[in-house]
Parts: sequence; C-alpha cells; structure tokens
Amino acid sequence: MVVILGRLAAHYYEIRAGIGLNKDPEVYGAFPTDPYSHTPGNRGAQQPGMTGQVKEDIIARWGELGLLVRQGSIRFHPILLRGEEFLSRPQEFFYEDLEGEKRSVLLEKGSLAFTYCQLPVIYHRSEEQKIVLHFQDGSEQQVKGHIIGQELSTRIFDRNGEIVQVDVWLSPGL
Repeated sequence: MVVILGRLAAHYYEIRAGIGLNKDPEVYGAFPTDPYSHTPGNRGAQQPGMTGQVKEDIIARWGELGLLVRQGSIRFHPILLRGEEFLSRPQEFFYEDLEGEKRSVLLEKGSLAFTYCQLPVIYHRSEEQKIVLHFQDGSEQQVKGHIIGQELSTRIFDRNGEIVQVDVWLSPGL
C-alpha cells in the first residue's frame, strides 16, 4: 500500500509541475495567481474573481499540507507533503495577524509554516505526533495526535484572538 501511495504521489507532483502556479507568466499567458476571469483586453473585469486554476492550486495546496476539517475538528494529515519543503536553515516567517498587524516568527531548521484563519501554523518534523496551541495570555495547551478537537477548532474558526499560534509535530507521509 505504501508503494502504491508513493507512486500516486509521484504522479500527482508530475501533473502539478505542468500547470498553474508552476508556470511562468509567459508560458501560462497571465500571472498564474492573478485574480482575473474572462477579462477582455479592452474592458475591465467582466467576472471578477479567481480563475478556476488559482482556486484549484489553493485547494491542492491545502491537500498537500494535509489540512482537513472533519466534523468541526481541524486535522493535520500531510501524506503528500515532501520532506524538501521543510527549511534547511532558520528563517523568518512574515504574516498578518487577526488585527491586520504585520508579524513575524523565527522558524527553526526542519520546520515549515503557513497561516490558517490568520494564525501561524508551524510544522515540525518529528516522530512524536502532537499539537501545541499557544494562547494570547501566554499559556499553552498540548494535544496528543494530529487532531484539534471541535471546541478548540471552533475558537480558531471564530478568529477571536484567543489562540495566536499552532505548532504541529509530525512526520511527513511520503
């Protein structure tokens, strides 16, 4: 089963390399992440919004990161995430917080960061499976495994500022 999943993942990345975000604007015919849709050259946007390809790229990236919401619970199951995406050296990660303030966090070697509901989510490579939620008051709550329960997930979805960062320790699937 692991061999089959590995082959499927390899085919997925072969296909992904040939479309959308991975193409230069000259090849793609536009900026791959440009929010346009059916816009003639002599007029303004007729159907403003993201192209289908941009939407597909975003949805595919959530899949690669293994971010799922099931029955109101946030789950991290990154079976498509590649090891080379983790940092080879420390690096600063910039994001906008819930108040629109520019923030940054220093990432360690071997980590990867993205935002979800405007919260930094930091993946750490580890054999241990755990999540640490950081709260605005400086306290932390540790969750075993890779699922944030419904109550804590709701606090993240509500974007009330109570939770300020999520650290996830996991081993990438493939």
